[in-house]
Amino acid sequence: MTHSDQLPETCEYMHAHPELIGRVREQMPDEETLYDLAELYKVFGDSTRIKMLYVLFEAEMCVCDLAQCLNMTTSAISHQLRVLKQSRLVKFRREGKTVFYSLADDHVRTIIDQGMNHIEE
Repeated sequence: MTHSDQLPETCEYMHAHPELIGRVREQMPDEETLYDLAELYKVFGDSTRIKMLYVLFEAEMCVCDLAQCLNMTTSAISHQLRVLKQSRLVKFRREGKTVFYSLADDHVRTIIDQGMNHIEE
């Protein structure tokens, strides 16, 4: 038995439920997956990035339009877009020299909508 498989030495309850514990452990994602999920949610922990995602709900935009819409510098927008791209929350396409950004997929809107539903309850 590895250290992580051991039950705590003292428990305030007199009975453990090994079948339940085993079933839950079988369903638990691996550490790397949980880490990746936590990292994804960290991206949503910045109000500037949330604002950018809301703007992109409405329309595909270039950096200049995003910057003007949010009263920010193009440099600040580009920095945040890099984070959003790395997390696969936005995608881009080129049209000549201009790059347009949009939401990567419907999951992004769903994540935001679920969060809004939760805080508005």
